[in-house]
Amino acid sequence: MTDEDTREGGANSVLGKARLILEAFELDDDSLTLTEIVARTGISKATVHRLNQELLEWGMLERIGLEYRLGMRAFELGSRVPRFRVLRDAVRPYMESLHHQTREAVHLAVLDGLEVLYLEKVAGAPQSARPSRIAGRLPLHSTATGKVLLAFGQPSILEEVMARGPLQRVTPTTIVLPGVLLDQLRRVRSDGYATEIEETTAGYGSVAVPIFGASGMLLASLSLTTPVVRSDVAQHAALLRSVSQKIATSNAIN
Repeated sequence: MTDEDTREGGANSVLGKARLILEAFELDDDSLTLTEIVARTGISKATVHRLNQELLEWGMLERIGLEYRLGMRAFELGSRVPRFRVLRDAVRPYMESLHHQTREAVHLAVLDGLEVLYLEKVAGAPQSARPSRIAGRLPLHSTATGKVLLAFGQPSILEEVMARGPLQRVTPTTIVLPGVLLDQLRRVRSDGYATEIEETTAGYGSVAVPIFGASGMLLASLSLTTPVVRSDVAQHAALLRSVSQKIATSNAIN
């Protein structure tokens, strides 16, 4: 441990810096150079280099030439989170069946902080669905899955989202006016499903429903994502609600 680490809080500071390094990798980053990691974390180059060596040994990072990328160890640890693994494994067969029926992309998402975290995706050819990844994150207000989580989740989550300031405009059609979003969420509670049209990706829209456990607790949201030209909100909402009811009455997640 260096004098720098001791001054800034010892072992806890080292863990904090390691976390910053790992979180420097964003959704679309395949790899980052040492200079890019330093710029994103604000940590000194010498410290980043030293910690990267330890993360490489642990398998949390991998090195390709002069660049670093997240290692398989990071994926393995994430997949061990019990509640997410159980939920994903339980819902996956229903997602596959829904994809077989519709030939559209099916997403399973949960709330993580103030963002949507995508746990699972079932889709066909790459061109059949908008670009999305398992473990990807998106703002709650711009996605159908996120609107479901806001509408049926704890009121404090919605309050936090509103208190953070201006809502992020992901695309030109993203709903960013608080009053409009609140009206939308009231409709979601009434209808039992949420929609978004090109609020996340141009040319695509989604329909999503909540997934509840036997006790009535909100667990996740399930969505169908399609190109706008073949979107059928009524049909997709009906299919999703049917699947959601089957999941809620199964023993797999209760």
